[in-house]
Amino acid sequence: MTAGVPPPRSPSASRPPLEGEGKQRARVLRNNATEWERRLWSILRHSPKRFRRQVPIGPYIADFASHSAKLVIELDGQQHDAVKDAARDAWFAKAGYQTLRFTNAAVERDISQVLHAIDAASPPPGGEGDSAQPSGAGGRVR
Repeated sequence: MTAGVPPPRSPSASRPPLEGEGKQRARVLRNNATEWERRLWSILRHSPKRFRRQVPIGPYIADFASHSAKLVIELDGQQHDAVKDAARDAWFAKAGYQTLRFTNAAVERDISQVLHAIDAASPPPGGEGDSAQPSGAGGRVR
């Protein structure tokens, strides 16, 4: 290493650092996925956007995230806190991620609509897309 020159960045260096016990908590959440998370994951795992599930990003754990597409997907059950959700969404937006929120009922009722919304949110990695799409513009399907 040359004096004053930092070491090369690892591929994960562009992601925010994990805080606390994020990795362990994410592992527990992955092992205890809800029925709706399992349904959506069975499809997202094959997406060209390369989604991961229960992903620690900064102080939060996203239900699903594609680092290459800068997209976070959150599934909301019957009990969720709108104020905390808004704070999470704002943090993700500041970190450059667009957040999409779906209810468990939407996954249950019409998963194809959920998948269409995810596909429309951003282009696949390396693809040409709508550059006018604002970063952090989220959406909710009920």
